Amino acid sequence: MQDLLTALLAKAPAELAALTTRADFEAAKARYVGPNGELTALMKQMGAVPKEQRPAMGKLINEAKAQLQAQLDATLARIGDAEIAAQLGPAVDPSLPSPDAGPGTWHPLTLVREEMCRILRKAGFTVVEGPEVETEYYCFDALNTPADHPARDAHDTFYFPERARFAGVTKKDPEEKYLLRTHTSSVQIRSMLKGPPPLRVVSPGRVYRRDTSDATHSANFHQIECLYVDKHVTVRDLKALLDYIFASLLGQDTKTRFRPHYFSYTEPSFEVDLSAKHLPKVNKAWIEIGGCGIVDPGVFEAVGYDPEVWTGYAFGMGLERLAMLLYGIDDIRYFYQNDVRFLKQFA
Repeated sequence: MQDLLTALLAKAPAELAALTTRADFEAAKARYVGPNGELTALMKQMGAVPKEQRPAMGKLINEAKAQLQAQLDATLARIGDAEIAAQLGPAVDPSLPSPDAGPGTWHPLTLVREEMCRILRKAGFTVVEGPEVETEYYCFDALNTPADHPARDAHDTFYFPERARFAGVTKKDPEEKYLLRTHTSSVQIRSMLKGPPPLRVVSPGRVYRRDTSDATHSANFHQIECLYVDKHVTVRDLKALLDYIFASLLGQDTKTRFRPHYFSYTEPSFEVDLSAKHLPKVNKAWIEIGGCGIVDPGVFEAVGYDPEVWTGYAFGMGLERLAMLLYGIDDIRYFYQNDVRFLKQFA
């Protein structure tokens, strides 16, 4: 049996090296380690080996099996690399001039983000950004979101392993976890902790939530959120600013309305609906566009603001939803496919 094992291992490398397709590989694999394979047949002969020789022979068979499996794995990897190389084609020379005449163009999400920031700067807001990797304190605790809130469940939020460490993102509590931020409201907390009010900030950026990808949902998307803190801030101020933003962005025929809702960090809270029938591909009287409300006193207490003195409002919305309305795009996945034909339409 030892001679048969030696012969099997001797012929395998040359035969495997000659394989070029997955079909050939699967056939060879079956001949060696399949139910009727050569190695399998040798293993079935162990019953005929004298009892005193079985330990040594079993060791030889295991070593041969491991060696043969390593050769099979290497062969499959080689075939896979060759398939990828064939799909990619010849290497691209980055020093060659671009076949596309003229400069590139902004991505539609960038266009909408910059336009929103321009509108809000005119209203006195300052653009601020923060890290995409956050801690539970900035993303949940300081935003009045209790530990048992559904948004903090692992089914909704991307958490990092406990051993993960990130330079520049420090924990308030050693027991809290790192996560990918689920909203840019965490930037509002960081902004309030930097100094006293009054405060007007707008925080655009990428956010992450566990979600199924389809025409209107993505696990990775972009938000823009605003926070205004001052004395005697009311819902009337919030409604006036939203009317101004959407009339500036989507046209004077755009109307907004509030519907009561619940958010842990605002009270009262509202869903914001748009009426924009003048835009392409809008076939509903009202479309939900975001959430807003008056900042909950608990949030002010978390950052050291006196809720008896200061009031404020906050609102947020998805940039993808705005871009889809503005440009008549009906599938959110177009934004992430890097299709030049799609992107060139925004030149």
